[in-house]
Amino acid sequence: MRSFRDCRWMIVIPAALLLPGMLLAQVEGPKTAANFTPSSSAIAPASKRPGYRIGFGDVLQIIVFKEPDASVPETTVRSDGKISVPFLGEVQAAGLTPDELKESLTTNFRPYLLAPDVSILVKSVESEKVVVVGMVKKGGPIRLTSTMTVLEALSQAGLDPFAKENGIYVLRNDGTGQFRIPFHYKDVIQGKHTEQNILLKAGDTVVVP
Repeated sequence: MRSFRDCRWMIVIPAALLLPGMLLAQVEGPKTAANFTPSSSAIAPASKRPGYRIGFGDVLQIIVFKEPDASVPETTVRSDGKISVPFLGEVQAAGLTPDELKESLTTNFRPYLLAPDVSILVKSVESEKVVVVGMVKKGGPIRLTSTMTVLEALSQAGLDPFAKENGIYVLRNDGTGQFRIPFHYKDVIQGKHTEQNILLKAGDTVVVP
């Protein structure tokens, strides 16, 4: 027959085994939106391109540290260039860099929050595109990456066998008007005139006659 002392140890030992796990849970704390920090690998690559500005259709995440009620898990920039933000209502986002939007929100949150710490995550870039037209297998818009060249865009579109390979050009608008940038496909792939294989910018049109 077991004594009271034996029963007491049967109860105490399992509790002791559980104690380290309980302490670890208290140290780590719950994983909530309030203390979530996004991984840099989740950021859309095009948003890291120098000169990137938020545009229509881009998908953003707004994180206000320790303020889940002010955070926005996901919002799409509307055609009017604005997004809806708690406490602030409609906020202009299109045309700003992520850092400029961060500064704007930080300033506007101050009447409502104590020392707001704002982070902007660009989850998807839908506004940054180039267009390939003409004698290609798959014409139309192509999502622009941070380092997309003319050759890379053409490889995605696929040249038609009857395309005039040395008559290709990039049509670009510099704000004052459109101009052409020549691209001699045969020369570039043979290692000649490699300076023509430029980095594309949002809004460029690659024309393949």
